[in-house]
Order: sequence, then C-alpha cells, then structure tokens
Amino acid sequence: MTSEAHFGRTMRAASHALGYPDVAWWHTLPLLTSAAGALSAASGTPMRRFLATAAGQDPTRLQQAYVDTFDLRRRCCLYLTYYSCGDTRKRGMAMLQFTAAYRAAGFELAASELPDHLAVLCEFTAAAPMPGQALFRRHRAGLELLRTALDEAQSPWLDVVDAIRAALPEAAPRDM
Repeated sequence: MTSEAHFGRTMRAASHALGYPDVAWWHTLPLLTSAAGALSAASGTPMRRFLATAAGQDPTRLQQAYVDTFDLRRRCCLYLTYYSCGDTRKRGMAMLQFTAAYRAAGFELAASELPDHLAVLCEFTAAAPMPGQALFRRHRAGLELLRTALDEAQSPWLDVVDAIRAALPEAAPRDM
C-alpha cells in the first residue's frame, strides 16, 4: 500500500473514531478495527490502542466519557479555530477559510457540521490531502493544544490525535 493510501486510511479512521459513539458508531467499530490493522506502525499503534480501549467499554460509559471530554471541557475542543480565535468574530472568518478550501476541492459539507471540527478536517484531508494539510498547518497549534489537554485528562481519544499527528508532517517549533 502506498504512503498516500496509508495517509488517507489514517485520516478516515481518525474521522470516524472522533465521532460520537452512538449506535451507528458501534456498528462501524469492527470495520475501523480492520482498517487500523492496515495502518503504518506510527499511526496504527495508537489507533489500535484507542479502538481496543473503546471496544472494552460499556457503550453508555464511552458516550458519557465523550461528552465529559469534548462537550464539558473547553480545553478539549474539537473545533480547531476555537484555539486561535476563541468565541469571537475572528472565528467566523477562520471557519470561512475552511469552507472556501472545502468548496474549492469539491468537498460537500453536511449542513449539521461545522467546517473546523477535527473529524471533518480529517475526512476532507483524506479526500484532498494537499489543501487538507494546508489547513492542518494553519491550525497545527490547536491540534497540539488539544493533544496536551487530552493527555492531561488521560483521555482515550489522545491515541486518535496521536495517530493523526503521526500521519502529518512534523509540527513547526512555533506550533509546539
């Protein structure tokens, strides 16, 4: 499998893994686990660790952990522009940059999704690697801040973020 195929598979797996663990998410868990088995070691090891942890959880407990992590902790926000713009007017402009990049690549955003959500960006990057990586470069500091917060919270989703980071080019020193 080519490195481009590994990259796309990693981004798609991460996009699904970051979704809310509802009934549909649990039904895709065997497929996700199979896909993670074909990832490179750098991305595959943390992704497989996350999936094994998730599979060993009671679905209701994993849902509660998801809400506790991503909905009740400001520092664990999955919306990348939040880290650079907060809840300001600048955030709206930053989200427009995401939307413009998606449209330019022919990527359709569902009406219920915000363009700066990490799972949406991963899905886009799998389909359009160059513009997706450009958005990741622009918002890499947010990804790194999310990683730090997930580590401090001892969240299992830290492994998903680590899989994403392993697939991306190395972060610039200013992003760390």
